[in-house]
Amino acid sequence: MPKSQEPTSRRSFLKAIGSSSIAVTLGGEAFLAVAAPAESSASTQSEDSARGQKTAARLIDLVNPLQGTDSSDLFSRGNTLPLVAMPFGMAHWTLQTNSSGPWFFRSVDQRIEGVRCTHQLSPWLSDYGYATFLPFVGEPSPEPSARASSYRPQDLHIAPHSLRLSSLRYRLTLELAPTERCANLRVKFSDSGEAGLFVDMPGDTAELRADASAGLVSALTHENQGGVAPGFATYYQVKVDRPLTRFEVKRIDGRRIGIFRFSASVGKPVIVRIGTSFISFDQAMRNLRLELAEKPFKSVRDAAAEVWENRLACVQIEGGTESQRRTFYSALYRAFLFPRIWHEPDESGRHVHRSPYNGAIAPGVMYADHGYWDVYRAWYPLLSILDPVRLGEILQAWVNAFNEGGWLPQFPCPGYRACMTGSLIDSVFGGAAAKRIGGFDLQTAYRALKKHATEPGNPELGYGSRGLQEYLKLGYIPNEAVEQSAVETLDSAYGDFCIAQVARAAGHPEDAAEFERRSQNWRNVFDPQTKFLRGRKRDGQWLEPFDPSAWGSPYVEGSAWQQRFSVPHDVPGLIEAMGGAGAFTKALEAMLVQSPRFEVGAYGREIHEMSEMTAVDFGQYAHSNQPVHHVLYLFAAAGKPERTQYWVRRVLQDLYTPDHFPGDEDTGSMSATY
Repeated sequence: MPKSQEPTSRRSFLKAIGSSSIAVTLGGEAFLAVAAPAESSASTQSEDSARGQKTAARLIDLVNPLQGTDSSDLFSRGNTLPLVAMPFGMAHWTLQTNSSGPWFFRSVDQRIEGVRCTHQLSPWLSDYGYATFLPFVGEPSPEPSARASSYRPQDLHIAPHSLRLSSLRYRLTLELAPTERCANLRVKFSDSGEAGLFVDMPGDTAELRADASAGLVSALTHENQGGVAPGFATYYQVKVDRPLTRFEVKRIDGRRIGIFRFSASVGKPVIVRIGTSFISFDQAMRNLRLELAEKPFKSVRDAAAEVWENRLACVQIEGGTESQRRTFYSALYRAFLFPRIWHEPDESGRHVHRSPYNGAIAPGVMYADHGYWDVYRAWYPLLSILDPVRLGEILQAWVNAFNEGGWLPQFPCPGYRACMTGSLIDSVFGGAAAKRIGGFDLQTAYRALKKHATEPGNPELGYGSRGLQEYLKLGYIPNEAVEQSAVETLDSAYGDFCIAQVARAAGHPEDAAEFERRSQNWRNVFDPQTKFLRGRKRDGQWLEPFDPSAWGSPYVEGSAWQQRFSVPHDVPGLIEAMGGAGAFTKALEAMLVQSPRFEVGAYGREIHEMSEMTAVDFGQYAHSNQPVHHVLYLFAAAGKPERTQYWVRRVLQDLYTPDHFPGDEDTGSMSATY
């Protein structure tokens, strides 16, 4: 509700506790979300407490890491992985059920090929630097599908801080607990005798070597799908708490699989400690010593549980249903997984990193795997409330990327990657400047933003702005220059507004005025006849024929309907251009209540975003993708806050569950929006 209509007691309370609190409503019942002290401790409830209890004693027991995993390339309910990791952890750990392709975990599969250390941002961008581990007994073939073991999904325990499952084929129980860059595996065998561990490294150039007496295997892989500097590798140190009795490496289908064996005893678990690094074998061993050392498995697991409990406790909720609480904390867990830490401690404890932009070892922090196109609308604003200190560190990482590569990244995965439209890092820094977020070099950030807004880069390599020369000359990007011309123009205009905020904060008022003037270029793609934002040709003519339900060029992952309100920086101007508040709210309502009709348009086939839009009753409002995530709040901007309340509540209730998202979750985007 508008602040003037808030109950006095709530206004007073929110004022008293400051900006670290949020007023929210769930299921028609008001509750307060309040940032908890960082010192709040985890409950001592047993790890085996049933997830199905009506009220969980710990917040981590409300989290469902399987949320969104029932997905495919044809229909997304999240396209997520069940990740066991520390918040923003450099290494994520998950299950691999099918190694043939980027959808390597499916919740419907009942066999596992191993536990995978993954760095996958999204199945659409594939994995890099990964490795898969599987304990076994007997003489199984190391090939992934042949070595796979059945397990009972109903017996799987998976939480943010731990994983436990029973391998039915090998009669063993496997447990995992993470640290930021490492993991501790505990394996309990049902029979005594010789046992083993597969270490599966992708790529023809992967390497494995063993020190049998020390129980140590050193391995590396160069596997990647782009976005890395020359010489990229991920290094692993795998330490078993007993000597190796045998070790061999087999080459299978473009991979190297280490097979090492040791003696196992009933009642005495085998402990496997895994260290990872993007820098070197020595650094992987340093990470192993610093984060795991000889700590007992339970100590590692309990420490991870406490970190997650404190992290989730930054928002305390009251009211709502059990399903809403589970949905909320499952989403909050997702919001704290990305971007991933890429820096590591050197021998003196200082942060260093192998730069994904130039390949050198560089001082300072680095993060990776965050698509600004996906996350700028909700994730960065959310973190500015929940953890502004961490946000400042992440922003400094993007400044470091500029210092190391000469340009800000468009879609860091882990370095420069050409993906999606626009240069939405503008919004990331613009919001931080407007909110006076500290912890990063503001002057260098502005210099980097100004460069890509005024100088041609190489968008095909993941930096610089598409169609910049035409944009500067014409005030819009013609479709002959860039296929997604309407969206690129709108993103450029919004970016100009955001850069203006950084310029002003950095003490450059004349630059700020110029960028604000440029931010009005959205008007050059607004058609006063149709009241839609449209693509234009170089000669100024509108693209014809015009069907607002046709997907693709001059739009991206949507049609004119999903981009109709894409002027977040000048909502009053857009309202006026569309005929005033009355006409504007009618257009918003029409978007939500009409048939979810679409034409495949330039795509030539039905893509999963089309399928997800038509699967629900929200008209052309495709909440399953990010471009509309600001739209419902425009009712309030036009004087109809009750329509914002109605439609937002419907989205929360109808499109999110503890098991599913309405579309690709995209590194915290869908979660932060919830």
